[in-house]
Amino acid sequence: MEILLLDRLVPEALAWLGERHQVAYRPDLADDPAALRRELYNVQSVVLPRRVQVTREFLDFAPVLRGIARMQGSAESTDLEACRERRVRVIQANSAQVRATAEFLLASLMLLYRRGIAGAVKGDRTASHGLGRELHGSVVGILGLAPAAHALALMLDALGARLIGYDPAVHPTASTWQRLRIQPVSLNDLLSRADAVTAQVLYAKRYEHFINAKALAHCKPGQVWVATTRSALFEPDALATAMADGRIDAAILDGADPAFAGRGTSLYEHPNLYLTPRLRGATREARARGSWYVAQRLHETLTQPRQSGFEALMTGPMGLDSVLPESAPVPLSDS
Repeated sequence: MEILLLDRLVPEALAWLGERHQVAYRPDLADDPAALRRELYNVQSVVLPRRVQVTREFLDFAPVLRGIARMQGSAESTDLEACRERRVRVIQANSAQVRATAEFLLASLMLLYRRGIAGAVKGDRTASHGLGRELHGSVVGILGLAPAAHALALMLDALGARLIGYDPAVHPTASTWQRLRIQPVSLNDLLSRADAVTAQVLYAKRYEHFINAKALAHCKPGQVWVATTRSALFEPDALATAMADGRIDAAILDGADPAFAGRGTSLYEHPNLYLTPRLRGATREARARGSWYVAQRLHETLTQPRQSGFEALMTGPMGLDSVLPESAPVPLSDS
């Protein structure tokens, strides 16, 4: 078998790939490791969801594998060194969800600034949510220069927000800050000055509980937060205390670990903490971009000579908009 799909592509990309290669769609294998290993023996390329781990043991069951593809950009579920040693190309749609994530952060900010909208959408047409705020003139702290922050900064600047930023891995003299019209500041300055904070730090283990009691002591009262970074960035008890005493008025965290605010934790009953189930990239356009990128890179991988070394490399960055062939419309349904 040339290509085994455990994660779905949009129908147009799947049809395009099916015209060129033998393709099987078996999403059930994602939750059946034993059955998946049996199927891998003759598979040349596989498209996996985030939850399926690629380890050395996984690769032992796939002797002819040439490519591993994912619709998401994270490499946390893939042993990249093992893939390189086995000459297996790793294909990741790194930028497919960038624009969707930026728009999610912007929409979340707006919802927290105008919470009456959420109440009306839920059917409550009479409840008062007090006066809202405008992004124009607000100071927004950009915490982390992940790719989505670049798109978000342009959106916020166009709306008239004043942007300040901090990234522990980016020097304050880097040209990126000026290009994005973000004033680089220290973490303490960002937290003390910002009316709202967007957190999209590219997470690493060393950043666990980076946002802790010491950092949150500097919060401007009434601040709101939106975040798409790993929930491990936050120290839960410190966040709970900041929300309880009003330093943080409300927060939306996308894709938080289930245990982060689970029953029995200090965050469990906070009414102004909103956890969303990884909605950042859940748009038709993002899935279409990712699907076409994966389909085209799989085709390249399978048509290159095996010994060229081509398959041993990680795929390069993809454009935000230019991965769809001209004949490939964005689907109007999510089927």
